[in-house]
Amino acid sequence: MKCPGQDPRFWKFDAIFDAVCPNCGSAVEFFKDETRRKCPKCGHRVLNPKMDFGCATHCKFAEVCFGEDLPPELIQQKENLFKDRVAVEMKLYFKQDFKRIGHAAKVARYAEKLVLEECGDPAVVLTAAYLHDIGLKEAEKKYGSRAAEHHEEEGVVVARDLLERLDAKENLIEEVCGIIGRHHRPGNEDSVNFKVVYDADRIVNLEEYAKKGEVGPEKLLELIESGFLTSSGRELARSVLLNGGNKPQAAE
Repeated sequence: MKCPGQDPRFWKFDAIFDAVCPNCGSAVEFFKDETRRKCPKCGHRVLNPKMDFGCATHCKFAEVCFGEDLPPELIQQKENLFKDRVAVEMKLYFKQDFKRIGHAAKVARYAEKLVLEECGDPAVVLTAAYLHDIGLKEAEKKYGSRAAEHHEEEGVVVARDLLERLDAKENLIEEVCGIIGRHHRPGNEDSVNFKVVYDADRIVNLEEYAKKGEVGPEKLLELIESGFLTSSGRELARSVLLNGGNKPQAAE
């Protein structure tokens, strides 16, 4: 069954029309259900000026109606909306546990900066950042422990269920769960997306340790210089953690 707006049975006389190519000014003939057409004169890909793409930002069947030729700005809106839905689900899951909600939100905020620098996939990175510790509650319930191996294992189960309910694509679910399932254990062939999430989480953890006085200035500097997987992560860590009078001096 098609969306009525895309079903030819509901079309009227104006279902075929001409649009002006913004590149050369030539006429480009459109059927109302076409997202783009190539200008016959200059070859420019012209966006259908009469098509309402608004539903595509939230409808899970958008690619069925429009194909994969959605305008980049709408793809970005769709990704941003999905990221926001993941954040809401994470908050609902942790309920009144504001400490964990705040931790996840901070990791996502730093990850959003790093993913641009490292040219990763924002949809994967931000989803994994919001959900990286989602298994903590189940790990404590089942094992009475917050050990990494337990909450990584449980996190994969919880995250997969949550993402399936949000109708996420399977390839996104697989990559996000792969990151969550070992986000404390980097390896030799980690993806850029994994590295960004790992570094963002590390910055927040070091920030929390420093505030509690669990890491001194010299040790903090050592951990920053040796413990990050990306140069952008290291630079952001320096910016966030080495400020004011707390900035440790490098050894001569």
